[in-house]
Amino acid sequence: MRQLGDLEAEIMDRLWSWGRPATAREVLNDLTRTRPLAYSTVKTVADILCGKGMLSREMDGRTWSYRVTCTRQEYTASRMREALEGSQDTAGVMASFVEKISPGEAEALRAALRAAKRRQGS
Repeated sequence: MRQLGDLEAEIMDRLWSWGRPATAREVLNDLTRTRPLAYSTVKTVADILCGKGMLSREMDGRTWSYRVTCTRQEYTASRMREALEGSQDTAGVMASFVEKISPGEAEALRAALRAAKRRQGS
């Protein structure tokens, strides 16, 4: 998955935090609290996100209702995976990453590795 543009990220952030489908009008009403936007802009970007596979849409009366197709965590993990795949030195990238994380993040990583190992039956 490619990195999201600013407005794409704002739309996805709203839908992820709401945890429910929403119309472009609902998203627009929330976004315009902080900056002016046109309905057509939000609708176009939501349709682009559908094309990218980030959202799905379904008719809700006379308007489209948009639903996320992945969680925020899944999106972030795919971006991390892409960053690793783009490197010639995966081990070096991971070592540099681990050196920069906090003790709490390191513990979360250890817990995730233990859980993954249990799921894999190793």
